Amino acid sequence: MRLLKPADAVWLLNERRDTPAHVGGLMQCSKPEGAPASFVTDLVRGWRLQATFRSPFNLRPRIVPLPAWEELRDDEIDLDYHLRHSALPRPGGERELGVLISRLHSHPLDRHRPLWECHVIEGLADDRFAVYWKFHHSQLDGMAAMGLMDRVLATDGDERDRPPLWAQGTRRPRRTEEVPEERPGRGLASQAGSLALTPLRTGRAALGWADSARQITGVGLRQIRETVVPRNKDHAVPFRAPRTVLNGTIHAPRRFATQHYPVARLKEIARAHDATINDVLLGLCGGALRRYLDEHSTLPSRSLVATLPVSVRAQNDDGGGNAITFIHSLIGTDEADHGRRMRKVVASTAAAKALISELPRASMDAYTMLLMGPYLGQLALGLGARGRPMHNIVISNVRGPAEPRYVEGARVDEMFPVSLLFDGQALNITAVSYAGEFCIGFTGCRDSLASMQRVAVYCGETYDALDEQVGAPARDPATA
Repeated sequence: MRLLKPADAVWLLNERRDTPAHVGGLMQCSKPEGAPASFVTDLVRGWRLQATFRSPFNLRPRIVPLPAWEELRDDEIDLDYHLRHSALPRPGGERELGVLISRLHSHPLDRHRPLWECHVIEGLADDRFAVYWKFHHSQLDGMAAMGLMDRVLATDGDERDRPPLWAQGTRRPRRTEEVPEERPGRGLASQAGSLALTPLRTGRAALGWADSARQITGVGLRQIRETVVPRNKDHAVPFRAPRTVLNGTIHAPRRFATQHYPVARLKEIARAHDATINDVLLGLCGGALRRYLDEHSTLPSRSLVATLPVSVRAQNDDGGGNAITFIHSLIGTDEADHGRRMRKVVASTAAAKALISELPRASMDAYTMLLMGPYLGQLALGLGARGRPMHNIVISNVRGPAEPRYVEGARVDEMFPVSLLFDGQALNITAVSYAGEFCIGFTGCRDSLASMQRVAVYCGETYDALDEQVGAPARDPATA
């Protein structure tokens, strides 16, 4: 067995029935030209023959005595349980697909099995189909998931018989501490000796944390202090976010909605505001949430605060686990004017990035745990919806494949992320850039947010307003 890193273990330890800690993705695909009516059935049948499982798709969690992964043999994994074939009543539209994904994403993964599922869904309009997959956040973060998708999906529409995701897995698993395997017939003395080593391992881990803490002293601790006591109004401060309907106790049922925009046009909008595409995403979300909360007479006078996951994964690290830290930003819900909102967002994200710019990569895990420790403690004690919220919403942006990808010759048209929620955070907005499209997934608590899909609609209307302000796209000199 392999001991989990603290950054991975927290996702398992803070999971509850109403707050499952899995994330996923939805791919909508067009069948290849001339494909038979049985294309999707043939696809599933071919995948069922791929009964080889690579890490992390062959790992089952063990929590006692310490969180660890148990590796299962291929014959111990029931592929028919993990791979499922579904169909919508034809012709299934976006609403019907969204309802199905909402239901599938509401149920926690079975901890007696490896923590993943793959659903192939046919019956979409225009003879399309979809693939929805979900896995536990303790095994893969967004960048690791996109790296896996980049390898699993073909770059050539003529390629066939590429192994599915569970048969490929991550190439280089991130190093984790080895825990002695349980072997039949081990004596009590041997077991006692193994248990006696547990405090030593814990102590060694604590020394590692202490060493990391020493590394960030003078740099990281200064960043934390400046986060809590900001030098200027542009800083978004954790635990000083206004309380809203987004910050109550949540329940298991989910809602899911999508939007997608051309990446090229978002770049035009970003250039017009001296911003990044991520800043534009925050501006879109700020405009949408301002209108949504105002309609429900719950718009606070101060701006909402977003937590933004930031990847710290090394360029050559395509293994599993989590390699992220977090920053906080204002999203300008207190600004009715789109231009002023964008200026507030740009200033706030710049201030947030400056806080971690000097932090050594080696001490990033320790810094992240120090920063997020109070929030994780709230969740562990069941207090995530009580007291002042750390933030109002999590907004994330992950870079996906730049070129089109294919599944057995079927083109992947869109690729939407489906994320996770915790008490005190009833809405998550995550975007993936894929093949020239910026695909946004809205995951919300069904019971907390009435008509949550309106947030996605208002995001589109905010995009239209920003797009109109920028004006006509610049002409390509090569085609002038």
